[in-house]
Amino acid sequence: MLITVNNAPLYAYTAGKPFRPELPSVVLIHGALHDHSVWGLQSRYLANHQYNVLAIDLPGHCKSAGNAPESVEEAAQSIVGLLDALEIQQAALVGHSMGSLIALEVAAQHPARVSHLAMVGTAYPMRVSPALLDAAQNAQSKGIDMVNTYSLSMMAPPPSLMGPGTWLHGTNKALMHRVLGSNRQANVFYRSFKACDSYARGDEAMAQVQCPTLFLLGASDQMTPPQGAKSLMAHARHGKVVTLKAGHSLLQEAPDQALDALRDFLKTPVNAAA
Repeated sequence: MLITVNNAPLYAYTAGKPFRPELPSVVLIHGALHDHSVWGLQSRYLANHQYNVLAIDLPGHCKSAGNAPESVEEAAQSIVGLLDALEIQQAALVGHSMGSLIALEVAAQHPARVSHLAMVGTAYPMRVSPALLDAAQNAQSKGIDMVNTYSLSMMAPPPSLMGPGTWLHGTNKALMHRVLGSNRQANVFYRSFKACDSYARGDEAMAQVQCPTLFLLGASDQMTPPQGAKSLMAHARHGKVVTLKAGHSLLQEAPDQALDALRDFLKTPVNAAA
């Protein structure tokens, strides 16, 4: 569905279910050069098990209009705007990569609005190499190839996601080109990676988070290696760590295990962090 946020339509995939105010809500926030589709298995399961699912396209990405965010803080304002537009007093936030920093920033700025925080494939600081930032501006196809090389740790996913024989590198590359082509006014590739590289208040933000926090990490992640989350873990009041046999694209490489971890985490009582 489309929701007006900051005077522009923002798309949220609900897995075909109508929004029901009496149900708990989960906002799923994708990473750089991705869209709502990366949450395919997780969003469908949760929507069919008594959750409102809002798997969004960030502003300026694919089905969402508006300006592509130039900072994590700017993107976080869109999530708060979404909650306000749907009159959601409190929601669980689940973010992958850049989306994890966006979710963190919302939970820090508005702790009463966030019941659970799940940071998938996260790190802080989330540095981006100068070579990749240069490619994002001047050689985007090369940059996409670089991201794929470091994001994926296997050639094909388990059968439960897209079927046996699916080529992860090809599908991820096609998605990234589609996202890039969806916005001709702004370079969403460079903006997103620059926003990750520039985000400078991760430790401070984590110390302000009051809800339970899940760190869902890939053991073979080369984009945000598990050790890159140690600083966040040290500042988390109520943190839990789950490490999966996967790379940075763990939603595609370990879909069932990621779903199991998220499903179990969302059952954590809200008052467990009190």
